[in-house]
Amino acid sequence: MSRAEDINAFVVSVESGGFSAAARKLGLTPSALSKLVSRLEDRLGSRLLHRTTRRLQLTVEGETFFNRVRPILADLDGAEAEIREASASPRGLLRLRCGSVFALHQLTQAIPRFLEQHPGIALDLTISDESTVASDEHVDLAIQIGMPAETTAVVRHICNVTRIICAAPAYLEKFGTPQTPDDLHRHNCLWITSLPALRRWSFDTDEGIRVVHIDGNVIANNAEMVLQLALAGVGITCLADVIVGEAIRRGALVPILVEWHHVEPVPLVASYPSSRNLSPKVRAMVDFLVAEFSHAPWRRPANG
Repeated sequence: MSRAEDINAFVVSVESGGFSAAARKLGLTPSALSKLVSRLEDRLGSRLLHRTTRRLQLTVEGETFFNRVRPILADLDGAEAEIREASASPRGLLRLRCGSVFALHQLTQAIPRFLEQHPGIALDLTISDESTVASDEHVDLAIQIGMPAETTAVVRHICNVTRIICAAPAYLEKFGTPQTPDDLHRHNCLWITSLPALRRWSFDTDEGIRVVHIDGNVIANNAEMVLQLALAGVGITCLADVIVGEAIRRGALVPILVEWHHVEPVPLVASYPSSRNLSPKVRAMVDFLVAEFSHAPWRRPANG
């Protein structure tokens, strides 16, 4: 038996007016309960109760001790009830970090559905294209395209993202549609400077994978800016389907070199620190993300 159990035995005995009634509440025998209270008195070095055949009476020391420990036990009971309630119904502030591409083009539209399903959860969103670190003490959950650099993070795979080479119909009407990878050297191409690897586009050829180093007269360090430039007919780009899917579905962008492009799937993942227990609110968001996006809804056809 622990100290808390000894104290609880004392408080329940006083509240019940005797050992017999208290024993029934706690599932003990009256003698076992009396021994717990006696052990508490021995530890304190003071008698807490006057025992008679009819009732228990608090000593002066017992009354002082009872008045001090009774609210403490009530607070413990309240804390346990609060945690049990939180486990049954996710609640509290969820601090979520997400890259701008997924946040602006997918997550924003899904958040109302999440909040409707989990009204007890509030969201604190940080949108950043910097390396997303799930171990950051200010982040409960991180969403990103590509695996996190933090090797100790717990990672949940949502789906795979693929990049698509595409351009606006206005650009293709004015400058023509590339038919082979070599044709790209005669076209204006757009890429994201913060991701220099995306300046090298891979293609499948009879000789194997061929990489074309593209060039153009406008570059930007943000995927959203590159998307808007492509939509405006400035040039050809290669962006993740999670950002261009809707524009392709409505015909604002047209995929090109589809038969040539070497598709390299990139994982979209959610991660959280392995050092923390998976709280109900984090589990709720992870499960929601998988349910909403595991089938990559941005790839639906125009009539889907």
